[in-house]
Amino acid sequence: MRRGPEALLPPFLLILWLCLPCSSGSSELFTLTYGALVTQLCKDYENDEDVNKQLDKMGYNIGVRLIEDFLARSNVGRCHDFRETADVIAKVAFKMYLGITPSITNWSPAGDEFSLILENNPLVDFVELPDNHSSLIYSNLLCGVLRGALEMVQMAVEAKFVQDTLKGDGVTEIRMRFIRRIEDNLPAGEE
Repeated sequence: MRRGPEALLPPFLLILWLCLPCSSGSSELFTLTYGALVTQLCKDYENDEDVNKQLDKMGYNIGVRLIEDFLARSNVGRCHDFRETADVIAKVAFKMYLGITPSITNWSPAGDEFSLILENNPLVDFVELPDNHSSLIYSNLLCGVLRGALEMVQMAVEAKFVQDTLKGDGVTEIRMRFIRRIEDNLPAGEE
């Protein structure tokens, strides 16, 4: 079993994310800490795909824990549909934890997919991808956070990057797709 930074840093990142209010100084500290994590993962794993999977996995674990803090601090009630969920993600969650408000665009006709457009991704401040890491999805932690947090509120989603400013795109775009509602499986006789 690999005992790299993933054993220690995700809880540290979570604590850092929770404890520091969103200000320029704290976001810089978070950005630099995150950069150190990605750098170490690139050293520990042979290819970018493995690093991308680890970032998603770490993000998922953070999202599973972060949702309780989010619900307690935001006083947001249950969302009734995916559009309302998108608004809460963009206008409350991203603002609360990253200090940005992505725009919500490109809704599918069925209303089960949308894109979050990040004009400014604070995770990529001070970052330039080396040529030998062209398939690295540097901010993939965010996709994992979104999946983990939404799963805890009974919503299975897919989240993936489709555009990235680090790869020369004009904006960063995360595509979100609703998969299904997760039903609570209570033992027989309990409600």
